[in-house]
Amino acid sequence: MKPLLALLAVTLLMSTPLSSTAATTATPPDAARKPHVVTAPFGAQRQDEYYWLRDDERSNPQVLDYLRAENAYADTVMAPLKPLQDTLYEEIVARIKQDDATVPYRQRGYWYYTRYEAGKDYPVHARRKGGMQAPEEVLLDVNVLAQGKSYYSVGAWELSQDNQLLAYTDDAVGRRQYTIRFKDLASGKVLPDEIPGVSPNVVWADDNRTLFYVENDPETLLTVRVKKHVLGTPVAQDVLVYEEHDDSFYMGLGRTRDEKYITIGVHSTVSSEERYALAADPETFTVLAPRARDVEYQAEHFDGRWVIRTNADGATNFKLVTAPDGSSSRKDWKDWVAHSDSVYIEDFELFDGFTAIGERSQGLQRIRLLGRDGNKLQSPDMEARDFAQDAQATYVRADEPAYSMGLDINSEHDTPWLRYSYTSLTTPVTTYELNTVTGERRLMKQQPVPGYDASRYTTERLWVSAGDGTQVPVSLVYRNGFSKDGTAALLQYGYGSYGASMDPGFSGPVVSLLDRGMVYAIAHIRGGEEMGRAWYDNGKLLNKKNTFTDFIDVTRALVAQGYAARDRVAAMGGSAGGLLMGAITNMAPDDYRVIISQVPFVDVVTTMLDPSIPLTTNEYDEWGNPENKQFYDYIVTYSPYDNLKPRAYPAMFVGTGLWDSQVQYWEPAKYVARLRDLNTGSQPVVFRTNMEAGHGGKSGRFRRYQEMAEYYAFMLDQLGVAGTAR
Repeated sequence: MKPLLALLAVTLLMSTPLSSTAATTATPPDAARKPHVVTAPFGAQRQDEYYWLRDDERSNPQVLDYLRAENAYADTVMAPLKPLQDTLYEEIVARIKQDDATVPYRQRGYWYYTRYEAGKDYPVHARRKGGMQAPEEVLLDVNVLAQGKSYYSVGAWELSQDNQLLAYTDDAVGRRQYTIRFKDLASGKVLPDEIPGVSPNVVWADDNRTLFYVENDPETLLTVRVKKHVLGTPVAQDVLVYEEHDDSFYMGLGRTRDEKYITIGVHSTVSSEERYALAADPETFTVLAPRARDVEYQAEHFDGRWVIRTNADGATNFKLVTAPDGSSSRKDWKDWVAHSDSVYIEDFELFDGFTAIGERSQGLQRIRLLGRDGNKLQSPDMEARDFAQDAQATYVRADEPAYSMGLDINSEHDTPWLRYSYTSLTTPVTTYELNTVTGERRLMKQQPVPGYDASRYTTERLWVSAGDGTQVPVSLVYRNGFSKDGTAALLQYGYGSYGASMDPGFSGPVVSLLDRGMVYAIAHIRGGEEMGRAWYDNGKLLNKKNTFTDFIDVTRALVAQGYAARDRVAAMGGSAGGLLMGAITNMAPDDYRVIISQVPFVDVVTTMLDPSIPLTTNEYDEWGNPENKQFYDYIVTYSPYDNLKPRAYPAMFVGTGLWDSQVQYWEPAKYVARLRDLNTGSQPVVFRTNMEAGHGGKSGRFRRYQEMAEYYAFMLDQLGVAGTAR
């Protein structure tokens, strides 16, 4: 093609998206408006004309017809992009090694691993006795279990202490309501015992017949009761062990590092409490430390004592304390690893000869190594390249400016070897083992990515000044040859809630964007914990708007620095990240060409006023309880559904799952319906409902990439990015 014609073709591609004709000729659904007033306890009222789209049973014909009509409209708009979608899907799947397996780990004499077979969607969980040369024993072939089901997920599985019985939880709907099933591994038979309506969290007692489990409330899905089941007895006779009456708490079960105790842990956004009982005789559970507001703790028992991660006594970034065996009060706690204003302690693992601590500093993860006594680890080979040193501590070394590092499965404590994972925006997930005595590091596995060459890509770490002067870290990646001339297309991702950190990790699908000349950036905005607990606290409750303005400030800085053209920026987020998408769309619609919003939490006020909706009561300390006027008045100023108004909005792709239990489908459905009423622009709005899935989308390792390829195609089209990769 001659240069002039090539330039003309690119110009036309950038100015006229392929789907524009279909979007303008097709008629989007027009949901009926029905007056409905939502009233807060103190009297404030809001009009919610699409409240009728809520159907808890997912059976109302009028509601289902509307969702199907939106899907039909999405099919029409996306039809011209089907070739691009298919190309993207093929590229993404081609980067997946189909006959893959995890790194085996040893536990009680067996080596456990998960493997995938070529062309199959689901994993096979297996083990070998004594060594990897022994015959394979298949624990669960999820491909077989999923046959004939449109959705299927195994939530968790646990082996009895004698290694002969398997308890596993499964969900065939996507609502995260699981059923416990049992398998005799000697015979391969599934036992008749079934326990429905539970969370995916079970623990065996030492008798190999008693299983502890957590029962959910059938309406709110809250974890409310711990029960124990004895194999072969009626489920109706299962004994109640513990019931939580405070509906702001979640509940979970565990077993301590030394396997001596079974634990029941309850935690809210700002408080936690643990109980423990002897696994050999779990009749009486003792409270380790009574709950107190603004005091969180997580405990492990090892080497005859408790080691506890806590924020007690003003340790905002957490510290480690110890307590004697049999403790039942915080009065017994003694500081072991001190609190730091600049280092956030995230987790820890205890070994016979050392302790590994997962930390965060300057927005990056690191692993600190301590000797058995808690002092600096002394290795005879301190020059080993895997140890980065300072005067106070020994750390596992990282090799890139932006990366993610964390403790991996360390199932045995009587070893000098630490297993950890490492990844970056250019480095596929890599599993290492580090000998803490000699400093030797051995590569166990790097995620195979067929056709990928890491040397072709560059990752950077930037700092952006937010409007209030706060420095916000940003991780980004692009293909070599990229020029910061302000012409590129950019996809910026963010989350910023619950203290969840969005660390820079490798993504096979993102490579398809980089190979088309795009830049991919992660904005580590307030509301996560990348920069410590204060980073989270400054992005929740009455500080929530910092999350949104941080994201917008990052976008503007990247454009100003030449990483992207002003009219070629896409933003993407899901769940609470979908709230982020809705907020930035209202606050700065002209800064974004296209928004990808998956399972978005966009109707904050109505949802948080309804305690019957799953998650509501657990999250009063995240968003604020709008029954309180102060929080109501603040939330209503940013809730995406409430702040839509007549204006031109960016192109949008909004996705949800009919059976979503985390963010109910009607939130995005109402949001899109109101958006269609008020949008004065001409950019397409696509709303896709997966009628057979929940919060996580389709099950299976390949099918979810079909969804991703669809919204990637929509985004590339709107950004004017060429359809072929280089």
